[in-house]
Amino acid sequence: MTAPVTLITGASAGIGAALAHVFAERGRALVLVARREPQLKAVADAIEARGRRRPRLMITDIAQPGATEKIDAELRAAGLEVQFLVNNAGFGLMGEATSLDRSEQLAMVDLNARVLTELSLRFIDSMTRHKGGILNVASVASFMPGPGMAVYHATKAYVLSFTEALHQELKPQGVRVTALCPGPVETEFQARAGMPDGYFPPKFARSAERVAHEGYKGLMRNKRIVVPGFDNQVMALLPRLLSRQWMLSLIVKYRASRKPLTNSP
Repeated sequence: MTAPVTLITGASAGIGAALAHVFAERGRALVLVARREPQLKAVADAIEARGRRRPRLMITDIAQPGATEKIDAELRAAGLEVQFLVNNAGFGLMGEATSLDRSEQLAMVDLNARVLTELSLRFIDSMTRHKGGILNVASVASFMPGPGMAVYHATKAYVLSFTEALHQELKPQGVRVTALCPGPVETEFQARAGMPDGYFPPKFARSAERVAHEGYKGLMRNKRIVVPGFDNQVMALLPRLLSRQWMLSLIVKYRASRKPLTNSP
């Protein structure tokens, strides 16, 4: 006998932590994965303080070789099976691709795309048995090229494409698959990416809690894509209305109008 759980990566802060609270509030048993033990324990403490089951914690860097196998083995040893998977772990870097550190950009590709794919495919059988699903955290950046954040945009475009295809493939098995594509969210992401304060207009911003609630609701309804906020939905629609060259030019002009591009330290 195995017990179904929700596995959430990058759960120590931001959207990942907010999603942990949303799933816990719905009575889901949680396994939270992140590198930073104090922050992850704080999330678990807060969930338990609200009268919910304390999440199981896995302190690991999922980008390291063998990490997904380790997670799988630990779940099996504990008699747990993944019903819902939330691939939230990821990061971005702002700056010209030719100027940013190459190894950091390759690490971004590895975490944002390869690890997400590996986890998604690893637990298909258990998600099918438990009629669960996958919530992949992408971005509004998924819909457009991103000079100034070229590799980040490319990884999120991959996440969106992969998720949409899985949504279609797994529908007959009763497995829900949703891409959550938020715009700006006030989290640690901006500082990690090297974005200056006030880079995005406030009207595009959404709280991590609001994004998490919309993502959960969309997953339960098996929506293919969730874009929180009307302004962000318009941004996601623009690439369908304008040529790629127009989009490239608009993005370059916008970024030039804010502040000079600064590379991540």
